[in-house]
Amino acid sequence: MYALFDDAGKFLAGRVMSEADSSMQIELDSGKRVKVKNANVLLRFDKPQPAELIAAAQAKAGEIDLDLAWEFAPEGEFGFADLARDYFSASAGPELQAAALFRLFEAPHYFRRAGKGQFKKAPEETIKAALLAIERKKQLAAQIEGWAAELVSGQCPAPVREQLYKILFKPDKNAPEYKAVVDAAKQSQRAPLDLLKDAGAITSPYQFHWRRFLFEQFPKGTGFPPLEAPAIADELPLAPVQAFSIDDSQTTEIDDALSVTGLGSGEVVFGVHIAAPALAVLPDSPVDKVARERLSTVYMPGWKLTMLPDAVVQAYTLDEGRDCPAVSLYVTLDEATLAVKKSETRLERVPIAANLRHDQLDEVITEATLSGEAVADYPFAAELAFCFSLARQLKAAREVVRGKPENFNRPDYNFRLDGNSGEPDGSETVRISERRRGAPLDLIVSEAMILANSTWGGWLAELGVPGIYRSQASLAPGVKVRMGTKALPHAGMGVAQYTWATSPLRRYVDLVNQWQIIACARHGRTAALAAPFKPKDATLFSVISGFDGAYAAYNGFQSAIERFWTLRWIEQQGVTELDAAVLKDGLVRADTLPLVFRALGTESFPRGTRVRVRVTGMDLLTLELHASLSARLDDEAAPAEAEDSEGEDDAPATGLTLAINLDEAGEDAPPAAPAA
Repeated sequence: MYALFDDAGKFLAGRVMSEADSSMQIELDSGKRVKVKNANVLLRFDKPQPAELIAAAQAKAGEIDLDLAWEFAPEGEFGFADLARDYFSASAGPELQAAALFRLFEAPHYFRRAGKGQFKKAPEETIKAALLAIERKKQLAAQIEGWAAELVSGQCPAPVREQLYKILFKPDKNAPEYKAVVDAAKQSQRAPLDLLKDAGAITSPYQFHWRRFLFEQFPKGTGFPPLEAPAIADELPLAPVQAFSIDDSQTTEIDDALSVTGLGSGEVVFGVHIAAPALAVLPDSPVDKVARERLSTVYMPGWKLTMLPDAVVQAYTLDEGRDCPAVSLYVTLDEATLAVKKSETRLERVPIAANLRHDQLDEVITEATLSGEAVADYPFAAELAFCFSLARQLKAAREVVRGKPENFNRPDYNFRLDGNSGEPDGSETVRISERRRGAPLDLIVSEAMILANSTWGGWLAELGVPGIYRSQASLAPGVKVRMGTKALPHAGMGVAQYTWATSPLRRYVDLVNQWQIIACARHGRTAALAAPFKPKDATLFSVISGFDGAYAAYNGFQSAIERFWTLRWIEQQGVTELDAAVLKDGLVRADTLPLVFRALGTESFPRGTRVRVRVTGMDLLTLELHASLSARLDDEAAPAEAEDSEGEDDAPATGLTLAINLDEAGEDAPPAAPAA
């Protein structure tokens, strides 16, 4: 005798070797013997052989019309053998009974399982809905197959093009567009990025990077809602100074300006004047909500996305020729020793006499002219000379606290795009110029801002008013700068505490701190009661969390798009060789470009070794530069000194990472795979 039984939803058949009260031993065709509960045995038969029965039943099952079987089936529960006798004939044998079992089991949308070998008709409405869903699934599968075929043939279907960035970076892995890309990549055995590029989904590397950033950070677009700059209601006194700002020509959000009064009197008052949007923009106001959503201005070569609408920026920016509302820090100094005698903060209108521009004056305002070794033929020569002397002293004092000097041994770079007056499209000619960090005008501005930020940070702490601080516990490797609400030392700066409060038009953290500083200026010792944010205010922690994420993303994009333009410069200039310094593990840093990349053949060289590398190719999508060693430039016995990176991490030269997985296109697929 033979038996057909259910083994966890799989039907098996074999010879019955022995039988007990509740189970039996069955030998399968493979020779394997299994113990089967009697309750799982669905059919007993003497012939044909088990394998023959299953094969015949499977063939016959496909001939059963489910609609007709549903009509024949009784209304209550029934067994598969009953249906076989009703559908085929009253004498239906084991093959036909097994065929009915198989067909019923594989059609749960027609017949619900009611127990071992027992079934019940599904309601007619359920069947109609299920059949509609099955048809839709078939159509969707055909659509996916068609889209995949188009991609393989070099054509990009419109739905795939429209979902490009979602497919690559934040996919719904059950979406048909995603599955089509995965299927096409598997069929063609190509990397998804190469496949999509050749199919025309990616036509511009620049637009690819730009649109990806907008997709991730500005999914609702970059436009602003209609906003008006609120007026400053305070009657502010006019400051008795002539202030000047120092910025790049492209800067429209002029946050800070300086003034110097009392030269030659023995006592000089150094003023740091910060634009004061916080005098008019209140927490939770429409303008504040926009600023808090963006959190910072986004910078990139040739373009920027401002934190605030231009009309709002222009209402508070420190434009020359205007008396601008400002939060001013005045530091009184001994003119001879530059020792600080006192400091105070005022809310006032500041006459802005001039907006000086780095790029127009860096070659004119030099260390020689500022120190008196050369003729200083430019505006505010005496004031700038004093500012430079003060900046050098402030820097030296900070370096004592730091325990070592700040080494600006790597330059900054300026990018200029020619050929388009509006938003770049990637076709522009790029110009890259070097600007050494620590140049006189840079030093003047940076030290003035550090002075203001550290002074105001200490003042907030003294009055018990919370603020947002940046701190660094030590200069030890791996110790990062952190943001928090406590006034802690900043080892990298060499100051006792440090806030960000000098760029309220460009950074939301600065705007928050400015509200707190204004409360201190208005209320003094009772400021903690009047300040918008109280100690342990959850809003401050929320701002810190949101700002950290957004600022890192914005800076990451700026670095990536500057890398794009650097590669474009190499391409436009036809550069075939670059001089560089070895970092580690085959990474090198170009001498005259902001570029770290991998160069084959340099893996064994010590850090700091000077090399010349041959450019062998580049990929503007993955932002990779391919290069190999051409020559070693220094004495092999005495490699150049390793550069002091001041704790900065060497930028990795990695490719683009996609959230697409070719091994599994379903819902549970792993999240990421590297692009080829």
